[in-house]
Amino acid sequence: MDTPATLRTVDSISVITMDDGKANALSPSMFVALNDCLDQAEAAGGPVVLLGRDGRFSGGFDLKVLGGGGEEAKALLRAGFELSHRLLSFPTPVVMGCTGHAIAMGVFVLLSGDYRIGASGSFKLAATETALGMTMPYAAIEICKQRLTPAEYHRAILLSQPYTPEQAVFAGILDAVAPAEDVESSAIDVATKLAALNMRAHAASKMRIRGDSLAAIKAAINQDAEEFRIAP
Repeated sequence: MDTPATLRTVDSISVITMDDGKANALSPSMFVALNDCLDQAEAAGGPVVLLGRDGRFSGGFDLKVLGGGGEEAKALLRAGFELSHRLLSFPTPVVMGCTGHAIAMGVFVLLSGDYRIGASGSFKLAATETALGMTMPYAAIEICKQRLTPAEYHRAILLSQPYTPEQAVFAGILDAVAPAEDVESSAIDVATKLAALNMRAHAASKMRIRGDSLAAIKAAINQDAEEFRIAP
């Protein structure tokens, strides 16, 4: 792939698609491409739809980089959670189209949208860090805290609980489920309806209700950078 994330415009909607041809790993190049697409979307001023490729929203961080440790891993971790912070504070509505599996950082990106539609089917959504020997980053904890139901917040983080798309709605990870072939169109339909909102009021209200969470995530990003390690 020339670029792992691309943008196209559907009426007033900026539709961003992640597709690296594989697991949609959140790599340095993916973050550069996503932020470039978000820059264009922010300039356009309308709602955003963020999609994965068929069967895969994102498999999470690029493990080759993350597992290598050192400054490159720290930079990758920071880029991931800074993306989540940007999405959570984005001035226009962000609709997520979860086109399949969402694993680890893929779940945290998913949780950073305003409305999230998942594909029905035998897909898994899971924060697998604990199972893989990684102490859950502070920033991930803050992102989960502002989205998940209280009981599932603990199960997702401490037990690496895997969820089907339908279970993910109950847990607070998703807002709705649609047939896999309809996820993209459903997400665009939702975004089109949200385009009727007053964007100034939307942005101001978003900052009011998320201000504390955004401040906590920003502080957590710095704490993660200081304490980062792969295994206990």
